[in-house]
Amino acid sequence: MAATRSLSTEIGIKPACDAFGLVRSGFYRGQGPAKEPAPRPSPPRTLSSEERQAVLATLHSDRFVDTAPATVYATLLDEGRYYCSIRTLYRLLEEQAEVKERRNQLRHPVYQKPELLATAPNQVWSWDISKLLGPVKWSYCYLYVILDIFSRYVVGWMVAPAESAVLAQRLIKDTCAKQQIGTGQLTLHADRGSSMTSKPVALLLADLGVTKTHSRPYTSDDNPFSEAQFKTLKYRPDFPERFGSLEDARVFCQAFFSWYNGEHRHSGMGLMTPAAVHAGRAERMRDARLRVLSAAYAAHPERFVRKVPQPPILPRAVWINPPKEQSSSQDRAGATIFTADDQRVALNVEVLGVLSETVVVSPHAITTSTDEVLH
Repeated sequence: MAATRSLSTEIGIKPACDAFGLVRSGFYRGQGPAKEPAPRPSPPRTLSSEERQAVLATLHSDRFVDTAPATVYATLLDEGRYYCSIRTLYRLLEEQAEVKERRNQLRHPVYQKPELLATAPNQVWSWDISKLLGPVKWSYCYLYVILDIFSRYVVGWMVAPAESAVLAQRLIKDTCAKQQIGTGQLTLHADRGSSMTSKPVALLLADLGVTKTHSRPYTSDDNPFSEAQFKTLKYRPDFPERFGSLEDARVFCQAFFSWYNGEHRHSGMGLMTPAAVHAGRAERMRDARLRVLSAAYAAHPERFVRKVPQPPILPRAVWINPPKEQSSSQDRAGATIFTADDQRVALNVEVLGVLSETVVVSPHAITTSTDEVLH
């Protein structure tokens, strides 16, 4: 305002206001003396200072010091006395900072939202445990699944008769060895189940140099890829209502994960199979698809609109909870980023990490002494 006032003496008020983007009415308003706010008159229903002190003295007395204002109000009425309404009692106590929660309530800590980024296979894994119904009521078997969030490839799974931190520890250790995970390479994400937060699993991950992260309590969106994989499993047409035995569940899961890794095509990965993306074959397969579409366009260009059809693009990166303040190719909890100019991914990131030319589609089973199966 001072700069506008100084400039207005040289070029005039209107040009000065236009130069600083100031409305002229605001400029003129600022020239007058500052007005003191008019004192607010007290309503006629307001208690006098002596009456307020009498009410507070009553509330602070030994008789009513631990009594709710509503009870004080009713007790005084029964004795033939009236000071003020219940709301006024609360208002007077609030002015003295004497209104607060008296119950010993649990204060929940603030949990940080996990933000995980994978730009290649074997950077971020997600794992979870799901119950499978057994042959009779209240009988279950437990399916442990470890999933690579970038390729959606199930790198390890196990069906066991119980949920156990020791079994989870063994599955994680064998899966890391099978995938040749190096120190500092991997982040393992899970929810806050008892096995996921157990000390044996935490000590194993520390020994392997694997970073562990957890979902926020009661927030299934923080572990979206494992939840989606379990939904795919349980919505299969041949998924039984109950399994006849532990071996029955293992046989079914063996066939399911062979199909899931080697045949199931994901819309979030350019309609590629997890095995193709995990092995680094997706780029070559997309180029082959493009050649087929180009040949089809050359044969019948009238069947296509304006240009050569393109196969679905491949993801550059996959997020769990992408930051909202940056680019937003997708902003749901499990977000796959397709665009090359997304600021959440470094421009020099390679599209896919090539691991091997061959992928064993059928998981490898290891029989242990306790009769659980690791895959």
